[in-house]
Amino acid sequence: MTVSLTLTSDLRQLEALLTWFNQYRPSTLPIEEWLKLELALAEGFTNAVRHAHRDRPPDTPIRIDLSLGETEIELRIWDQGDPFDLLAKLQTLPAQIALDAEGGRGLRLLATITDELDYQRVENGGNCLILRKTLKSIPR
Repeated sequence: MTVSLTLTSDLRQLEALLTWFNQYRPSTLPIEEWLKLELALAEGFTNAVRHAHRDRPPDTPIRIDLSLGETEIELRIWDQGDPFDLLAKLQTLPAQIALDAEGGRGLRLLATITDELDYQRVENGGNCLILRKTLKSIPR
């Protein structure tokens, strides 16, 4: 199943995003795993608003796609920002980032929560942050 939501580039949209996301939680997925994905989604959306769209109008759209499979969840966050080399940036960050660091905590968090993390430039301009997580179901 794949569902999509488009929001404006406004941090006040975060509550609506999380409400939308939480309606799709599989009952077989431990709540701790879902909460990690929720945190990753919030971080990805916040980064799109604060960084990718910092010089763009507040009505610039951000689209979120959620794909739920039997063994995997994928989130895609589409922004209209300038190109950014996520993997190169991650390589420059220390393994442990101090709590008072100027930046990088969110990217390190995304890399820790997900099994696969990528940020790709798309043909029509803009970017797509891809977050994939293998599901670990509650034992029956």
